[in-house]
Amino acid sequence: MKNTNKRKTLILISAGMLVISTSLIFFQFIELVDLLKGLLMGIGIGLLLTAIIFGSFKTI
Repeated sequence: MKNTNKRKTLILISAGMLVISTSLIFFQFIELVDLLKGLLMGIGIGLLLTAIIFGSFKTI
């Protein structure tokens, strides 16, 4: 995954923010178990960190 371009990085960032925001909205209205809360937040944070670490923001 070292050869990611800017478009893939932006998709990962937007997917991570979407997972985190939808999980926070759902937990306001529906009471779910803590395992699911932690799992969704972890997936969202993992996507964000993956995009930041492996993203190439170099200009050509």
